[in-house]
Amino acid sequence: MRQFFGKSRNGNLEEAVSGLENPQFIMLMSNNAQFETHVKALEKRYPGVPSIGCIGMSYDVRMVEEGVGVVAFLDGVSATANVLEQVSAMPVKYIRRLEEDVRRINGAAEDTVCIDFCAGNDACVLTTINTVLKQRGIPLVGGTGDAGKVSANGRIYEDAVAYAIVRNLNGRVKTYKENIYRKLGNYRFIASDTDKENYVIGTLNGRPAKQVYKNILHVTDEEILTQTFQNPFGKINGDDTCIISIKEVRGDALACFRQVNDSDVLILLELADYEAVVQRTIENICRDFPNRSAVFSVNCLFRYKLFCERGYMDTYLEEMSELGSHAGLVGYGEHYNNRFVNQSMTCVVFE
Repeated sequence: MRQFFGKSRNGNLEEAVSGLENPQFIMLMSNNAQFETHVKALEKRYPGVPSIGCIGMSYDVRMVEEGVGVVAFLDGVSATANVLEQVSAMPVKYIRRLEEDVRRINGAAEDTVCIDFCAGNDACVLTTINTVLKQRGIPLVGGTGDAGKVSANGRIYEDAVAYAIVRNLNGRVKTYKENIYRKLGNYRFIASDTDKENYVIGTLNGRPAKQVYKNILHVTDEEILTQTFQNPFGKINGDDTCIISIKEVRGDALACFRQVNDSDVLILLELADYEAVVQRTIENICRDFPNRSAVFSVNCLFRYKLFCERGYMDTYLEEMSELGSHAGLVGYGEHYNNRFVNQSMTCVVFE
């Protein structure tokens, strides 16, 4: 298979898809002002080709912060695209669509992946989708777009998740997750007074969450939202750590980008040597896949901001391009199999 990436920084879709012929699957990453126009124009340009889209920044060897980016797979994939609606309330109501799409593609764990763009309620969405994917062991990579909108097959949806089931007809696929944080000290917190619906942590070990965070890191209220780039919370999940970013201060509580429940055990994380972590990821992928057709990744908005602040973003994209054809989305939350994670990179590699 082959991966195509086209872009237009002024939002000219025809410029972005110049040279793209006979795609078998398309992903659109557009800006809020032109999203609807781009969705309709893309369907008109490639009628009947499975597609999903969202509002967000994209990249290959360079960032597309405004305008439009288009990723397409061709020459050796089988794909179908669809949506689960009412994700804030009952995504399972539409689960038969996913079941039928998985049967239609007839893929397996080693050659098929689900790629999704979500409009919200990610944890519930991933749990729902996983009830179907786990039966065949199909992995998932995806993320959250901006403005609560996604598209599938030329239509725009709110309160939905757009997904695609993609099978590599000429080789394997595998998903990866990259964590650039490590445990800080021996802090261990029991969360309580949480608001699951709004992802709020009220207290940690019986003390106001905001004060606990401030006292350990010696920061002011105003510095908390930038300090989370270096020191997010973490939740141990087996042999893995789920990163929990702080979204805002609410009185003495902390609102996060990921749900925290009463009695959850949290730790504090610190930024590791992210350049070394990126090199290990590249080495792992090269070891697993000596021959690579494509890499599609989702990088967290906070990682993007951190890398930009430290002058590393362009270098990062150049280093990832060593893998071959690499393109992706800057998301507001990352999806890895059945997990909703923050401040991470997830990707799928095609042989």
